[in-house]
Amino acid sequence: MDSDKEGTKGGTKTPIADSDSEIEHEHVGEKNVSRQMSESSLYTTEDEEEDETNNKIELGPQCTLKEQFEKDKDDESLRRWKEQLLGSVDINSVGESLDPDVKILSLEIKSPGRPDIVLPIPEDGKPHSPWFTLKEGSKYSLKFSFQVSNNIVTGLKYTNTVWKTGIKVDSTKQMIGAFSPQLEPYTHEMPEDTTPSGMFARGSYSARTKFLDDDNKCYLEINYTFEIKKEWQAT
Repeated sequence: MDSDKEGTKGGTKTPIADSDSEIEHEHVGEKNVSRQMSESSLYTTEDEEEDETNNKIELGPQCTLKEQFEKDKDDESLRRWKEQLLGSVDINSVGESLDPDVKILSLEIKSPGRPDIVLPIPEDGKPHSPWFTLKEGSKYSLKFSFQVSNNIVTGLKYTNTVWKTGIKVDSTKQMIGAFSPQLEPYTHEMPEDTTPSGMFARGSYSARTKFLDDDNKCYLEINYTFEIKKEWQAT
């Protein structure tokens, strides 16, 4: 669950701003270590929290959709642009809310020639262990759908951090984009990636996935474990 694909789709409408493919992807060389997997590795460290705070973008004052729509309403070209931007959004039903809401509806792992692995999203953000199993050296991608309501969400991003035996082995941050509220869900698929292979690659991993926006508001955090094995798990 750790890459990016440019094709973001949304029901019948495209997002306000497509992803600029701003991806930070870091693989850490795995070492032959005997440390036990640490439960604390599932949670954000103080350094990571400080980085997120320092990198926070200071935005201007928030406006409701109704306020944004009524600004410069005498400018015909700007009004048409806003109508095109917001599509079929019912301003009267969502225009009084300042804060956007994003709900992740589904998560799937796709692999060529294999049935999709549908990942149930638990309410407490802690799936049963292991959440899924992948075959070593196999190609895969993550696909997810989400719904935006109340207001425009800006800077929606996906982050994923992976540990093995308590040591961070992979970290990914991907900017997804800005999206206006609509009834139809948006869909985003990451680019294809390949699981590591070899004796030291096989085993159990812990990971943390987050979906956040420009204000570092977290809409979903999942702490989980997964396994890489020599063969696919029997279905």
